[in-house]
Amino acid sequence: MLKRLLAPLSRQADPVRAASATPHRARMVRARFDSAQTTADNRRHWAAADGLSPNAAVSPEVRRILRNRARYEVANNSYAKGIVLTLANDTIGTGPRLQMLTPDSSVNARVEEAFEAWSAAIDLSGKLRTMRMARAESGEAFGLLISSPALDTPVKLDLRLLEPDQVATPAWSMEPGAGSSKLPADRSQLCDGIVFDASGLPVAYHVLRRHPGDGAWNAVRDHDTYPAASVLHYFRPDRPGQWRGIPDITPALPLFAQLRRYTLAVIAAAETAADFAAVLYTDAPASGEADPLEPMDEVELEKRMATVLPGGWKLGQVHAEHPSTTYGEFKREILNEIARCLNMPFNVAAGNSSGYNYASGRLDHQTYFKSIRVEQHRLQQTVLDRLLRAWLDEAALVEGLLPQAMRVRGAAAPHVWFWDGVEHVDPAKEANAQATRLANHTTTLAHEFARQGRDWEDELRQRAKELALMRELGLPLTGGPGDTTDEAVTDDTSTDEAVTDEAIKEAA
Repeated sequence: MLKRLLAPLSRQADPVRAASATPHRARMVRARFDSAQTTADNRRHWAAADGLSPNAAVSPEVRRILRNRARYEVANNSYAKGIVLTLANDTIGTGPRLQMLTPDSSVNARVEEAFEAWSAAIDLSGKLRTMRMARAESGEAFGLLISSPALDTPVKLDLRLLEPDQVATPAWSMEPGAGSSKLPADRSQLCDGIVFDASGLPVAYHVLRRHPGDGAWNAVRDHDTYPAASVLHYFRPDRPGQWRGIPDITPALPLFAQLRRYTLAVIAAAETAADFAAVLYTDAPASGEADPLEPMDEVELEKRMATVLPGGWKLGQVHAEHPSTTYGEFKREILNEIARCLNMPFNVAAGNSSGYNYASGRLDHQTYFKSIRVEQHRLQQTVLDRLLRAWLDEAALVEGLLPQAMRVRGAAAPHVWFWDGVEHVDPAKEANAQATRLANHTTTLAHEFARQGRDWEDELRQRAKELALMRELGLPLTGGPGDTTDEAVTDDTSTDEAVTDEAIKEAA
């Protein structure tokens, strides 16, 4: 023992190394989560939980069932229809407007005018609203870029919408030895009509020529294959690597069914109570002294006629107890839960703001409008930007339509999209806030006009024309208190400059 104590430090064993070298039984730390425990109480609740991959979880059959049920609910449930329509109208509005951002303003004006005329010819805003509704009730929407010679515009590009049912792997490809050369050798690169390359990017789409619901024998066999550049796929991937979409209202489908069942049950209870004009009952025991009557016997009563009841019997009426005072509260709560998966407030989903005040209404709308802006941005990336690129490439081939600088396929096209602005619930307060922001230079005219879905350059040019015409006609340029016109701003310019110079001197 003494030798070990006097031994050099270099020869003494490292306690940490020695502890690690000493054979012992490793202790395993077991962390527990309550949500990971399976008990008799929660076994049935988690019975459907699985570990499927994102594309296996949304297999073609699963998506078909969800699409059919969502479409049925939207077609037969007034709330579901209204929610989907409201979502499409609020997201798309009257349609996006293009503003080019090239250095040449004349080039921008020509391109914007030509694109707007083409958008109106193909009803772009209407097709975008249909795509947004299709994503809510079908999970996704497809657009095929085609040529339509009948269009009354120089550019014959058109957008043909496809239902997700038509983008599917043709039936013949599943048969052994039938047409296998037309499909990728690795079937993992094929996802229900979409062919992917090795990096996971779509390269081609199989589109059935007829809808599978047409009932034709060859509806799921005859198809065309289009390159990915000609197909727009609009959906929301909820999991990494997900290639097809499911309806936005999928979590709410059971709730829609419960809402309809509860409403029908309330109506049935009221009708049952109304079917019985009156009932006879007695408080006497079965062997009492009441006059004998046949059970369920019917007695006809005439209007405004007095009658005598059998001895020991009383006349009563069935009351509709089922439609209780909680009926309205139940509908409110379940509609609120239904709309939550769409980031939609209750008053928008129900079309009823009777229980809201000004503050709560604005607060609830903030989340909704933010989700609308996010959805508009996704539409810009997946649909509008690609559509504009295809339109510019086609327009470059039309003599005299575009300026020479833009007549190059793939030319740079800096741009921005404008959407309809959100109407403020209190325009006076919003106008005052806007004037304050402009006065303290925390915003710009471009930003303020963009919030209203308008182009600031077009608005200022229009305002200048109006002011010039008012001066020409001798009309007053001030309309009363609070009116800030160009003339008022011009009169105060000297004052603003004096204040600015004084502030600079003080800072120096």
